[in-house]
Amino acid sequence: MDNKPGQYAVALAYQAGDGAPQVIAKGRGLIAEEIIARAKEHGVFVHESPELVSLLMQVDLDRQIPPELYRAVAELLAWVYRIENGQTQDA
Repeated sequence: MDNKPGQYAVALAYQAGDGAPQVIAKGRGLIAEEIIARAKEHGVFVHESPELVSLLMQVDLDRQIPPELYRAVAELLAWVYRIENGQTQDA
């Protein structure tokens, strides 16, 4: 993994019944690298989207994402779901 001091990472969690995904971890530099490493260790898909991460970094920890980000995050979650279920063609 490249050591990128300006690298940022945000981890989201969502459970059925939740109103919206929640920011459960965020950071930059070494903290971002650790978030990414732990996600990969646990088989969690890591998606790189600097624009989305920039927006999510503004959300406080343990808070649900704001309605303005619902569509972007929903599209990302749908894409991850398709990848995890072996559906490689775009819908």
